[in-house]
Amino acid sequence: MGADTKQLRIRIKSVDSSLHLTKAMGLVASSKIRRANEEMAKTKEYLGALESMVKELTLAPECRKSPYLRESGSPENSDRTKLIVIAGDRGLAGGYNANIFRLLRDYDKCEIIPLGRRICDRTDSEFVSSETFSYHEAKELTKTLCEDFITEEYDRLGIVCTRYVNMMTQIAEVRWILPLTKDENARKSGMIFEPDELTVLNHAVPEYVTGAITEAVRESFASEVAARRMAMDSAEKNAQAMIDDLSLQYNRARQSAITQEITEIVAGSGR
Repeated sequence: MGADTKQLRIRIKSVDSSLHLTKAMGLVASSKIRRANEEMAKTKEYLGALESMVKELTLAPECRKSPYLRESGSPENSDRTKLIVIAGDRGLAGGYNANIFRLLRDYDKCEIIPLGRRICDRTDSEFVSSETFSYHEAKELTKTLCEDFITEEYDRLGIVCTRYVNMMTQIAEVRWILPLTKDENARKSGMIFEPDELTVLNHAVPEYVTGAITEAVRESFASEVAARRMAMDSAEKNAQAMIDDLSLQYNRARQSAITQEITEIVAGSGR
């Protein structure tokens, strides 16, 4: 019986140590949530303005000549696809990274550009942090991507990232960036571009791609932080429940041991 109480004490101490760790990680995630959401909101607003301009430009007949607006072929069925895959730098974030990897199974023939330690390790690539990935790094990446697209090195560019819905829900998805698609239901606003629509579009697309990458990285990071916060909350509740259960078992075992000792003493004194 003494061995049982000893093992229970060791187990309680171990779970309690894990509880302190999950609390600390939860507090760190909480401290990052506000800033991550602010950065996400800023990049969303900027990307929204770029998308509106690009959508307006693609309606101009002259812009059909742009290398970014391909109407021939079927890029959806092309194997020459590049995917920027955004995962986390760390684990312990619930299903955040697992959802990205699960979605990626449907695109096993695509060329992957990894962002985040988890996907870099998975693809044996040089580490690029998704948490600290900057606008300037996105711009350098975009320069190469646009040049390769113009020279038809590949047919389609997409981003595998996580969409932030709220603190409880984050959804892994693919966002297709290139080639540009023309919205047949949209109407021109009458906006005038100088010197002409084609020139403006060809100069705007690299900025649009940069904005799309930056926004996807910021939104994915906000999703990662939220997922980790919820995972740590769940782990904290489970650890506390486990401690309560183990404490109950320990108290029962200890009480049983005390009762047995008293019984033996009483039995011995009556001889």
